[in-house]
Amino acid sequence: MDKKTLKTFNNMKLHPMMRMTGALVCSAIFLSGCESIPAPTEQLATSKAAVDNALSAGGNELAPLQLKSAIDKMEAAERAMGDKNYVLARQFAEEAQIDAKLAEAMARTNKAQKAAEALQESSRVLRQEIDRQIQ
Repeated sequence: MDKKTLKTFNNMKLHPMMRMTGALVCSAIFLSGCESIPAPTEQLATSKAAVDNALSAGGNELAPLQLKSAIDKMEAAERAMGDKNYVLARQFAEEAQIDAKLAEAMARTNKAQKAAEALQESSRVLRQEIDRQIQ
């Protein structure tokens, strides 16, 4: 558009009814956009399962900080769901899932490391016994 057309358009006086209609249309579009965000129920279920897996893997004892973080974020996600803030609920649920998986991995790694150490110790004792019997 040229400058003259723009100036004319900007100086137009809109009828108050047209302004009200425009505001209502914009509000309706905004509100319908907010309602179209689905509740992240599947993400919450997945995250709860991840927290349960971390608990059963021994996260309480072997990765307590990571597990506590996951549980706290799950609680925050559930509060956000109650407030119908689905974007925040999904974000907290995803973070809880990541923390829970970290806690589970740390717990399993710690258990595997302890098992390897126990196996090495029993191998050492067995070698000593064999050496003692040979002499």
